[in-house]
Amino acid sequence: MKNDELWLTLAIAAVWAALAAVYALVPSLGMPGYVRVWGGGAALFLVLAGLLAAVARRARR
Repeated sequence: MKNDELWLTLAIAAVWAALAAVYALVPSLGMPGYVRVWGGGAALFLVLAGLLAAVARRARR
């Protein structure tokens, strides 16, 4: 497993978290339900990044 996959997954999680923050902080959008969708997506990608890091750590042993 390459380290690039981990960084790509973390970058995706950062983008999803930024989108969740935009939906949460910009009142003119008026779409509070989407905050949960984008926040959930960010959390999912963070979990996936953690799994990738754990698998990479085990592969090195």
